Amino acid sequence: MSEPSSTLTDQAFARLRADVLAGTFPPGAKLKMDELQAAYGFSSSPLREALSRLSQEGLIRSDERRGFRVPPLTSEDLADITRMRLMLEVSALGESIEHGDDRWEAAIVAAFYRLEKVESRFGEGSTSLNEEWQGLHRDYHVALLAACPSRRHLNWCFSLFDLAERYRQFSARHRMTPRRRSDEHRKLMEATLQRDRAAACELLTKHIESTKRNVEVALRTLEPAVQA
Repeated sequence: MSEPSSTLTDQAFARLRADVLAGTFPPGAKLKMDELQAAYGFSSSPLREALSRLSQEGLIRSDERRGFRVPPLTSEDLADITRMRLMLEVSALGESIEHGDDRWEAAIVAAFYRLEKVESRFGEGSTSLNEEWQGLHRDYHVALLAACPSRRHLNWCFSLFDLAERYRQFSARHRMTPRRRSDEHRKLMEATLQRDRAAACELLTKHIESTKRNVEVALRTLEPAVQA
């Protein structure tokens, strides 16, 4: 008995999404159906559904009657993503601090613990290129915002986080110096659990802005190649 098409679509979506975020496809690359079929082993139907979903998320672009392409990486786009993240994620954290309960606090501690355990195994270096770290890093940020009562607000935050992830991974691949471990996540957790809304929001603001600065260094070095 064959697998349901929805399951195949989900599988195709997950694999394509991971590769788009990881930079497997260079900026501006055309996603050709025959090449995707050969690379992933899926038929055209689940691949088209997966590409449509990625397009809705903004991770790829649909060219009218010309298929799908990976968007370029630009300083202007990064600035826009960062501006929107500062507007939405910081306010969502404030809402979470106001509404979060004991279960929310426990989830944050657990997410931080798992992230820290992975980071401790890697020591210095580009841990952000590690797929396990990427998932746990996202889980940690999701946990921080999870008590925000607006599901629509949260969905926008998570979408912007994922758009920024492509830039983060680009920066990690082209980092000129080894990544140094930081206590930013611990400080953010502690301020959040202490219900210090002002301090937590300030720390999250600095965290998001530092990501932008790190990416900008890589973009300035490689901008002609990533604006294809």
